[in-house]
Order: sequence, then structure tokens, then C-alpha cells
Amino acid sequence: MAYLTIFYRLILRPLSRESVRTALMVAAVALGVAVVLAIELAGEAAAGSFRSSVETLAGSGDFEVTATGGVPAAVLTRLALLPYPLKLRPRIEDYAVVAATNRVVPFIGVDMLSDAAANPENTGASEFQRGDFIWTGKEAGWKPGDRVRLMVNDESAEYTVRGIVDGAGDAIVTDLAPAARLLRRGTTLDRILVDVPASRPLDRWEAILRSVLPDGVTLAPQGARTEENRRMLAAFRWNLRVLSYIALVVGAFLIYNTVSVSVVRRREEIGIMRVLGATRFGILGAFLLEAACLGLAGGIAGVALGRLMATASVRLVAATVESLYVSSTPAPIALTWGVVLAGIAIGVLVSVVSALAPAWEASRVAPVEAMARGRRDHEVRMHQRRNLACGAAFAIAAWWASRQPPVGGKPLFGYLAALLMIAASTLAIPSLISVLSRATGTVAGRVVGIGAGVEALLASRSLAGSLRRTAVLAGALSTSIAMLSAVGIMVGSFRQTVLLWMEDRLQADLYLRPAGPAGADRHPTLAPDIAARLEALPEVAAIDQFRAYEISYNGLPATLGGGDARIAGRYGRRAFLSGAHPANVFAQLPGHDRVIISEPFANKHSVAQGDTLDLPLGGRRVHFRVIDIYGDYSNERGYIIMDRGTLLKYLPDPAPSNVAVYLRRGVTLEDGRRAVETALAKRKVMVFTNRSLRAEAMRVFDRTFAITYALEAVAVFVAVMGVAGALLALVIDRRREFGLLRFLGGSTGQIRRIILCEAGLLGLFANIAGMALGFCLSLLLIYVINRQSFGWTIQFHWPVTVLVSALSVVYAATVLAALYPSQVAAKLIPIEVIHED
Repeated sequence: MAYLTIFYRLILRPLSRESVRTALMVAAVALGVAVVLAIELAGEAAAGSFRSSVETLAGSGDFEVTATGGVPAAVLTRLALLPYPLKLRPRIEDYAVVAATNRVVPFIGVDMLSDAAANPENTGASEFQRGDFIWTGKEAGWKPGDRVRLMVNDESAEYTVRGIVDGAGDAIVTDLAPAARLLRRGTTLDRILVDVPASRPLDRWEAILRSVLPDGVTLAPQGARTEENRRMLAAFRWNLRVLSYIALVVGAFLIYNTVSVSVVRRREEIGIMRVLGATRFGILGAFLLEAACLGLAGGIAGVALGRLMATASVRLVAATVESLYVSSTPAPIALTWGVVLAGIAIGVLVSVVSALAPAWEASRVAPVEAMARGRRDHEVRMHQRRNLACGAAFAIAAWWASRQPPVGGKPLFGYLAALLMIAASTLAIPSLISVLSRATGTVAGRVVGIGAGVEALLASRSLAGSLRRTAVLAGALSTSIAMLSAVGIMVGSFRQTVLLWMEDRLQADLYLRPAGPAGADRHPTLAPDIAARLEALPEVAAIDQFRAYEISYNGLPATLGGGDARIAGRYGRRAFLSGAHPANVFAQLPGHDRVIISEPFANKHSVAQGDTLDLPLGGRRVHFRVIDIYGDYSNERGYIIMDRGTLLKYLPDPAPSNVAVYLRRGVTLEDGRRAVETALAKRKVMVFTNRSLRAEAMRVFDRTFAITYALEAVAVFVAVMGVAGALLALVIDRRREFGLLRFLGGSTGQIRRIILCEAGLLGLFANIAGMALGFCLSLLLIYVINRQSFGWTIQFHWPVTVLVSALSVVYAATVLAALYPSQVAAKLIPIEVIHED
């Protein structure tokens, strides 16, 4: 028999008759594909950073010279005196805030006279030196002659746009001299880009350049900092991808269930076709082709939907990247043909793989067994013990995997443990449903004894009777609920941990920093005289000046900082991992080359208490001993903290990045804040109370995890859609059963209630299984995946309100999903369905 004939009669005609169920399955695949593509597109767009703007302006290059605290101008002189035709391009790089929009843009100082990439035509040398002239890229949206007010550090001024620089993106460009004045760089540079001739290999040029550089100055291939940022973002983007795959996995469950139901419903047709000469390969191909068609339609729809979802996702992803990792300007979302084909391929591949097992079962149906409709359900019941044993083996394997170290900085064994846990749960689902169905059936039977509850009794027995189909459906829904619960517990635990951490850390009354949005890699400075003004106020008891620098350590970005250790020891309650009292730890810092480090830094770089760090500072390499490690949740980069006096010894720039103010006893918070704001009236400084700073930190936290909740909501929505489709399929499959119930006196209302009771019991079973699995997965997320990815230690906490609310919504949605199938069941005409055979 021709394969296309088999496909048409066995697959296409039933699919066309059941258009609603078909549409639900296509939508499930489409949502899964859309989520994966949206996260990939959004992550790629959000990864564009300030460094990419700088490098676009710089053009092609070979090496970059950098140093913590700035490259001394003497280094530029040394390089210029080398007897080789080198092209040197010094850079000063920072950020400015557009006052009108509060938008952060790169602020770049270049040698505009000699740099052809940034030298506009018809511009005189005197204009480059003017501090009120700026040049911008086309993406900034300004034109020559516009007046723009910018905030640079804690000062605000108006600037005139003198021209447009090609390739500068949205950056602001000016000459080195005014940039050095505005950014308080003195005689230091941020980078020197070096182009070398092609007459020698690059490794030879590297040796020549290193020979004239001081120890504390770093030479690296141009773009190394961008590569560091990409490496740092790798774990974040990987975790987002894994979360996006959950919706795809749920869709795979539902494709499996759809094809399984099709096989069960068409066993008689399969047997008849086998008698008429259809081969096993023909039956297998027909069902796989059905899955491929569903996957193809879902993939095409998923690509279009994914492009729309990416537009919304990129804002959430970019906000997280900006808060925790690196200042970023999202690039346009690029939907290429490669991405389109990948999305379609994902839909088809996942669907075909999901349908392989039930399609293989269909191909093995012998004609003599075709009428044995309940055989497979009986086999599932008979193999429950075997499945439980396999599930236990998977659970043991998951425990082993959770004990393994990360691979390449990624918790690959942690993800493997999660998959093994899900597999173990799936294998245990049939036994769980059997036990719970008997329990609910017993309760319903007692209720029937007093004249009610017959619908619940029939529903519980029906779920147990169709165990194979019910188990797959409950497995899909419970997996979504498990991930929702696990992520909810993890985020709730993280949130509670951060709240407790802030109560210990934020002990000052007021905190000051330059105006403008904050960023993990942005460290604008306050004028050095601000500290003296604040100390002179009668309301102020003490101040703690903190200076931060962005550095590179072992090929990854980190933050180097210095604060007043005596003030921190007097007021601090920061928890150290060794259990030492803060005053005793901070007392060891002044006057010594000693540091404390944050826990993320220690975990990321495998540094322990007592180890030595080798840091390039101020033109030399300095060895610092780690005296303790403290918990920190402010960003994922990691901190190295030393006493302010030690920092000034190597990097003598007194300008602080932020200032903590401790008020005298008896001074109210309002009076203290008013006095500080009056003293700094002409400065663009933001003043936060410890309470407002906590609120702002939690706002950033909630915004950071908004994308996580959105991904979980989509996965649950896909599962609930699957419930609707599967229940509709079950109604169609059991139409003779419902017709018989109507002949025996059952009303349409009772038929509806049976379907709704089945959905309610299914939701109950899935919630129980999902919560049990979710608890185990939350432990894995908190103590393995999160720790190996980001280095944070999180204290376990039950977010009861969030969990109860979320699970209640999922349960209600599951019951509501049964409304349409119950309506279809109630409208069946008994005489027609009884005489179908």
C-alpha cells in the first residue's frame, strides 16, 4: 500500500476532523520554539556593550595597552619612541548621562587631530580643544548645532554638537584634553590601541611592545575586554537558554501524548491496514510524518511569534545585563535566515523525536491484537514496579551528578541531575496516579453511598483505567509545575537572603553617588572636596569614602575597591565566612598589603583565605594576602577590597566613587539628609537613605528575575494548553463510553462534571508530583547550579504566598481547560456514537 495513502487515511483525515485539538498541539510546539528563539535573539541583542561601540570607532587593531587606575602618559611616550612605524591611538573612556532622558551613553576621548577614524573634516585644531564641543554617532539622534546637557561624574553642563562621526554608534566623542579635564583623568589614559605592521608575526611584536612596558601595565590583543565580558555573560545566557528549553520539553511531552492517543484510538484502523498489506515501516512513517507536520507548522508559527516575543524580552534581558554584568546598548534584533531555519528545524526535530516511541509502538501492532484496546494500559499497570525501580536508579544517578564540579565554568552535571530527576519523576507518575486514584475513588465511593459524588468516582476510575495516557499528561503538567515551584523557591530564597544581607551591610544613614543610572561596570566619581564638606557638617559623625575600579583577573572582569577600614570596622556588621568579628578583620587592613574578597570572586577564581593575589597597580605588580571572605550579592563580577590608604598608595586618585554618611546620635534622618543636600546643592549627587537604597536594590532584583518568571509562565501555559488538547482527544476517544452513560440515564450535566472532575483530579495529582519534584529541583538550583554559575550562597526559604498563589492559578487554569472538552462530550448524540462500529 502506498505510504501517502496510509498517511492520508490514517493521519490527515482524523487531523482535519479534529481541528481544535490539532491547533492546540501546533500552538504548544509554536510556543516552545518561540520561547527558545526569543531568548536567543534577545540575549544576542542585549550582549552588545560599550566596548563594542569603542571598538567600532577604533576600527581594526592589533593590541591594546591597559592598566588598573589608568595608563601613565609616559607609556605612550615609550611606545612612540620605538623605532618602528607603529600606529598609536590613545583613548579615555567613560560614560555620560543625557539629562533630558537619563540615558547612559559612552563618552570617549580620542586624539582627534591624528585619528582618522574620529577626525571630522573641516574642523580646526582649536575647536578640538574646546571643552563645550562634542561629536556624536548617528545613532545618538542629534544633528550639528544641537545643544545637549550632559552629566559627567557629579557635574552637569551644556555642550554643542559640532559634527557626526561615522561608526561611533550612540557614543559621544571629544578630544583627549577636554575629556581628561571632564573625567578627572589627570595625565593617565584608559587605553592605548596599537596597530603594528605586517612585516613581523604578532607574537614577535608582542615581545617588542612588552619590553618597554612597566610591570603593572597589561598588553593584550585588541578586543580582549569584550571577550572577558562575553565569558562572564556565558553562564547567565546559558541559564536563560536552559530555562527557555523547559517550554520546548513540555511541548515534547504533549506531542508524545498526542501521538500516543492517536495510536490508541486508531489501533483498529492500524490492524485493518496491516491486514490489507501495510508494512510496519509504512505505519511508522505515517505517524512520524504526522509529528513532522505538527512540528513544521509549529516551527513556522514559532519563528514569527519568537520575533515578537524577542522585542519584549530584550528589554528585560538588557536590564539584567546592565544591573549585574556590563553596561550594554542593545543591538537590533537580527532575524536571519539561519535563525528561521533553526527554529523550524527545532520544531520538526523535537516533534519527531517525541513521537518516535509511540510511532514505533504503532508499527509493532499485530492485526490479531488490534481489538485489544486496553492492552497497553494493562501493560503499564503491570510494569509499575519496574518503572519505580528505574526511577530510583535515575534518582541515585541524579544525586551523583549533583556532587560533581562544574565543567568550563558551567554546571553541566547540575543540569544533568535535573534531567535525571525529571526522568525519575516521570517513571514514578503511573504509580502515584494509581495510589491517588484509589484514594480519591475510596473517598468518592463513600460519598456515593450517601447519594452524591458519582461523577468523582467515575472520574477517578477513568484516570486509573487510562493510566498510560494519563501518566504522560500528568508528567508534562507536573514538570511545568515543578520548574515553576523550583524557580519560585530559588528566587524567593535568594530574595530573602539579599534582604537579610542588606540589613547587615547597609548600616550607614545616607549614601551618596554621582547622578545617573548605576551599572556593574560603571564607577563615576565624586569631586574630592565633597568629603571635606561633609565632615565639616555638625550633623555628621563619620564618613566612609569608597573608590572602585574595573579590573581584569584571570581573564574575567572584577571590581577592585578601597574604603576606610576603620570606619567599616566600627559600624559594619558584614558577615565573614570565617565567623570572625568584622572589627577584628578590618583592623588587619590599614597599613598592610591585605585584602578581603567577596564570595563570588572566591568561588569563581578558586581563591581561599590565606591565598595571595597578584595585582598590577600603578605601574607595578603588588602581592596582596587574602585575610577573609565575605558574602556579597551586589553583582556577579566579584570584589577585591582593601583599605583606602593602601589603595591611594598605589593609585593616588582621591576622588571617591560613593560615600557613606553616618549621622550623629540624635540627628533625624530628614535633618541629616537636608543638611547634606544643602552642602552639595551645586553638585549632581544622588542621596539615598538606607531604606530607599534597600527598596531600589529589591526593585532591581525583581526586574532581574522578571524574565525568569515570564519563561516559567509560558511553560505552564503550554502545559495547560496540552491538558485542553489531551482532554479533548480523550473525549473523542471515549465517545462510546459517554454515549453508553447517556443510555443508562446520565444527564449532560453529569457528563460535563465527569470531565471537569477528571481535570480537577489531574491538576491535583500534577500539583502533588510537581511540588515534590520542584522541592528537589530547588535544592539543586540553590546549592549546585546557582553556586557553580554565579558563586552565591543562598539560604533556603519557603515563599509560601507566592507558591500557593501560583499553584492555585495553575490548578484553576487546568480545570478551566476542561470546559470546552466537557461541552463537546455533553453534545455527543448517544445513538450515533453507539452505532459507529
